[in-house]
Amino acid sequence: MIRLACLLFLLVCFVQTRALAAEVAPNTSANPEVKARINQLESNFRCLVCQNETIADSTADLAADLRAIIHEQVEQGATDAQIRDYMVTRYGDFVLYDPPFKTLTWALWIGPFVLLVFAFAALVLVVLRRRRTPPPALTDLERRRARRLLGSRP
Repeated sequence: MIRLACLLFLLVCFVQTRALAAEVAPNTSANPEVKARINQLESNFRCLVCQNETIADSTADLAADLRAIIHEQVEQGATDAQIRDYMVTRYGDFVLYDPPFKTLTWALWIGPFVLLVFAFAALVLVVLRRRRTPPPALTDLERRRARRLLGSRP
């Protein structure tokens, strides 16, 4: 009964959050070139709340604020590099959806491969240790059962 109540509670919470999720504000620029530029810029920055979405795709409030900053800066005539530098200065390299390879971000780039190598090494060690360990000796009951199952085979 408690499980059912918990599941219902989670379902209601999920439905409520999906219903209250903010729509991604459309790009309202009349000029198609400016629209394309803004869309390109928005797709280059990571949502700091969602972390796996660009700010163009995110419905988080912070992503909406970042989109507004990009729109304002484009309207003020800032270049793409200036907007990028502003965002990196304010939020760090993590805001970039494709962070640069430098000393501060090397762990982001190399870390997954190092973890993969350690996992593979651990797997090899476990397999080798299991191969070295002899199987436990059979009891008399297990031997009789095996002979009965195998019949006349050795």
